[in-house]
Amino acid sequence: MLNARRALVTGSTSGIGLGIARALAAQGAKVMLNGFGEPKLIEALKKEFPAYSGADISKPEQVHALVREATEKLGGVDILVNNAGIQHTAPIETFPAERWDAILAINLSSNFHAIQAALPQMRERNWGRIINIASTHGLVASPHKVAYVAAKHGVVGLTKVVALETATTGITCNAICPGWVLTPLVQKQVDARAAQQNIPLEQAKIDLLSEKQPSRQFTTPEQIGALAVFLCSDAAENIRGAALPVDGAWTAQ
Repeated sequence: MLNARRALVTGSTSGIGLGIARALAAQGAKVMLNGFGEPKLIEALKKEFPAYSGADISKPEQVHALVREATEKLGGVDILVNNAGIQHTAPIETFPAERWDAILAINLSSNFHAIQAALPQMRERNWGRIINIASTHGLVASPHKVAYVAAKHGVVGLTKVVALETATTGITCNAICPGWVLTPLVQKQVDARAAQQNIPLEQAKIDLLSEKQPSRQFTTPEQIGALAVFLCSDAAENIRGAALPVDGAWTAQ
């Protein structure tokens, strides 16, 4: 379905980003990865995805350079997936200012800079798909996540503005809002809970999910990837400015 399309996916060396990259590639897209990881991991991923950049997207100039590099290596950027994100938790009174700045830079500002860099060529071709990976926390809040929640709400707002500014073109912009997805970062939280409470891993998973996600099931990176593929399809041409929750009824409560 995506033969001849070129995709750039930020934060795609693991978790949701890698799931999306693989889903797009399975449909024929040429994909450029971006992100960090152990050297052995990166070398293995380069065999699967020869186009790779370790650009630091907390820096605006590197985001613009990343889009230029993807354009050169792939021949253009038709699909932009802004996925990269980091997290830090603390009460607002003790939340470190440098963590606030870093989370806003990576989780929100990088999306703005990547869209700004990629949009002109999409306009020239009158076709493009911009997919921002927000979060359930782009729709609702949780304590101790002030920077993450603020950034992800910002991503949803950014998505709506871009959708309005491209509404009469062949370019769409949407946000996917996952709840709990079993990524390596979430697995660490599960492991820590199991160790702290001296309970089995499966019980730790159920306890974690039960606090927020009524389905008591993790979403998988593959499921998010499948939704991203759908948003790139002709069937999704008139889905614009949407914030699509994939959260096991979290936001239905």
